[in-house]
Amino acid sequence: MKIFQATMNELEELTVLFDEYRQFYGIESDISSAKAFLQLRLALKESVIFLAMKEGRAVGFTQLYPTFSSLALQRAYILNDIYVTDDARGLGVGTALMEKAFQYCEQQYARYVTLQTATDNINARRLYEKLHMQQDEFCNYVKYFK
Repeated sequence: MKIFQATMNELEELTVLFDEYRQFYGIESDISSAKAFLQLRLALKESVIFLAMKEGRAVGFTQLYPTFSSLALQRAYILNDIYVTDDARGLGVGTALMEKAFQYCEQQYARYVTLQTATDNINARRLYEKLHMQQDEFCNYVKYFK
């Protein structure tokens, strides 16, 4: 398996995975919007995306968004998206993607990387705990806009 930072060169493969990821969360397939979204993130360097390839085929990705910690006066990252294709689950792809993301964050001198997941996403939570991530003490609130 090969994991590397995605560029515009991998936009087509990445778009397919990103669209599948969104469908996993109940969003209707929209390849053209998914592609436009990723293209803009990459062009503006607003996210860092790692792509997992196995036997020449894209099997997973993770996307980091940069942010900052005002208290620590350091960069931080939000691990916003992680997805592994059905046929590649259980093969260590998710673990490898997470470890690559952690390595990148450390290289950028980030204070931390954070993520959110649904309380009933047991498999994901097991992975995060296996990788020594901890639940924090914060109670998150959200306000949605149209």
